[in-house]
Amino acid sequence: MFYSFAPSPLGELLLAGCETNLRVIRFPAGTGTAAEPDPEWQRRDDVFGAAKAQLAEYFAGERRSFSLPLAPKATPFQASVLQALQAIPYGETRSYGDVARSLGRPRAVRAVGGANARNPLPIVIPCHRVVGADGRMTGFGGGLPAKRYLLGLERPDRANAAG
Repeated sequence: MFYSFAPSPLGELLLAGCETNLRVIRFPAGTGTAAEPDPEWQRRDDVFGAAKAQLAEYFAGERRSFSLPLAPKATPFQASVLQALQAIPYGETRSYGDVARSLGRPRAVRAVGGANARNPLPIVIPCHRVVGADGRMTGFGGGLPAKRYLLGLERPDRANAAG
């Protein structure tokens, strides 16, 4: 696998995959700390040009969905959850229960939560759009401030996006 970094308002995002498919996006490990690639990965800054461009457009408020070749590693159930996440419209949220019901598995709320937590391609596959049943923010691999930022970025009144 190859990796590179993409600038974002949330810090340097690590992108990884092969020359043709994006497989992983990782948030920075902490304030001022870049995400770490796996030891066997090779840095290649000449790959992921389309992903970097589309992420920049997204953060500039110019893109609402992504059209990238993706190859996330997932079980069949996880893949179904990832597909359901991609159906959540920009600027909207769904609960874990909503996602489970959309899969025809209304009792699989915890399994949906687990699959959501293991989403290897956050932002591009918008797991940040999933909230608790009561509308409250729930866990997010990039941290709750990043989730708040992403949801704020997608609000129609973007003037408060960073708040």
